[in-house]
Amino acid sequence: MFQTIITYFIVLMAVGYLVKKFFLPRSLFSANKGSKKACGQDDCGCS
Repeated sequence: MFQTIITYFIVLMAVGYLVKKFFLPRSLFSANKGSKKACGQDDCGCS
């Protein structure tokens, strides 16, 4: 019984990771929300 619960938990964690990595936009998880940084002198817009 305990092994089944652990197995389902690990499978759910793996599926959640794959959904987060491939299906959700990166803008939801970015640490610097609203931060505008210039990369160099010409402000190319990369961050």
